[in-house]
Amino acid sequence: MTKAAPLPWTHALLALAVMAVWGTNFVVIRIALQHLPPLLLAALRFTLVVAPAILFVKRPAVPWRRLAAYGLLIGAGQFGLLFIAMRTQISPGLASLVIQTQVFFTIGLAMWITRERVRAYQGLALVLAFAGLGVILAHAGKGSATPAGLALVLLAALCWAGGNAVARASGKVDVLAYVVWSSLFAAPPLLALSLIFDGWPAIRAGLAQADAATWAAVAWQAVGNSLFGYAAWAWLLARHPAATITPMALLVPVFGMAASALWLGEPLPPWKLAAAALIMSGLALNLAWPALRARLFAPASVDSASAGP
Repeated sequence: MTKAAPLPWTHALLALAVMAVWGTNFVVIRIALQHLPPLLLAALRFTLVVAPAILFVKRPAVPWRRLAAYGLLIGAGQFGLLFIAMRTQISPGLASLVIQTQVFFTIGLAMWITRERVRAYQGLALVLAFAGLGVILAHAGKGSATPAGLALVLLAALCWAGGNAVARASGKVDVLAYVVWSSLFAAPPLLALSLIFDGWPAIRAGLAQADAATWAAVAWQAVGNSLFGYAAWAWLLARHPAATITPMALLVPVFGMAASALWLGEPLPPWKLAAAALIMSGLALNLAWPALRARLFAPASVDSASAGP
């Protein structure tokens, strides 16, 4: 058995930087939502992803319908619902944690499509995650999340999983190009939904009240979170096994909850830490068990052969 090459420290730092950007972005979202209506913020985010990047990024070789489906699911679905919830109904720290349940929705959709059975470790991981969500629900309405806010973020996670299924069906593509071109189908419906649900008076007032910090937060949604984050993540996955890179995603809620506590003063009572431990344990089990099982139960003859004469 050939051992995977160790991750160079520069690559590890890049992965850590991506996790920091994606985790702290939940605080950045809250800053932007202080002035901008949620659906307008989402529309602005994807507009800035498209322009001017689309002039320099070649369209991926996938059907338009898949780009449209991905844009609608990730744009109007994931981020539209997430931003609505984050305005008043869930704290940034908890949002960064609950949205990670997309992993389990992604597994569920994949199994529904391929008719695979849930494996024992996946079942246990799901039980741990649901236990964590149960802890959050038991404390809903006490300042950190409402039942409606929790439901909205779970729906956002489901939309994210749907987007993952569409992207997977597209085969091997340039992730950055996929994000940029699919944003063509995210921005217009989000703007239309903002006009319908936020209303023109709220949009006009939000734009008038937006300050430098608000616009910096909007720009960071596109440049930092989308363009840098996805480009760097795709670059890492192209050079290292997924089993080496993907476990780093567990750091997103760590950065999210820590940033919210430090910058926004979000409290971290024992119940919230317990919920985080349960959900992240489920995520860790789902990510790590296949590789760990391969190491634990690898045939002895393979190990001895790899050791040389």
